[in-house]
Amino acid sequence: MTAPGSTPDVAPAGHPYRVEIEAERQGWYEVVSLVRSLTPEECLVPGYRRAPDWTVRDVVAHLGTWLAEAQVQFERIGAGTYQGHDLDIDALNQALLEGMAGQPWEVAWVQAQAARAWMLNVWYALREPNDEAAWWIRKGAAEHYAEHLDRLREWTDELTARRSRARSGRCW
Repeated sequence: MTAPGSTPDVAPAGHPYRVEIEAERQGWYEVVSLVRSLTPEECLVPGYRRAPDWTVRDVVAHLGTWLAEAQVQFERIGAGTYQGHDLDIDALNQALLEGMAGQPWEVAWVQAQAARAWMLNVWYALREPNDEAAWWIRKGAAEHYAEHLDRLREWTDELTARRSRARSGRCW
């Protein structure tokens, strides 16, 4: 159930991206489930990725900034002002990561949740499928989550196993 004026949990009937929106929802809920299995402190432990070191906060911030970018691009597509996606993805990744560097876990989490809600609102307003929207859907939604979910599953398993060992007093 959703509150009046909020983003519904499922795409409106007949939406041209209904399947993609459902895939996004399932992927996001898996990200949320994994993150919620951790303590806030565990979300700041380096090791999700190495060179550079990433934490769960970093991957959540990364996903959230891409959701925010997708929302901006969907707005442009809807307004007829979109000028294409000819961009350097590595440079954009770096800029987005730098923009969130040093932010507390809570800021990264709230930013990602808010970016997703705004992105969904704009995505739901797109009524005609087109290649540019499809490109941003791939870069900002389910396919992007899928790029990170295997490692996020492994890392959350490792972190929760460490917690279990610490509670048991064992060091192996």
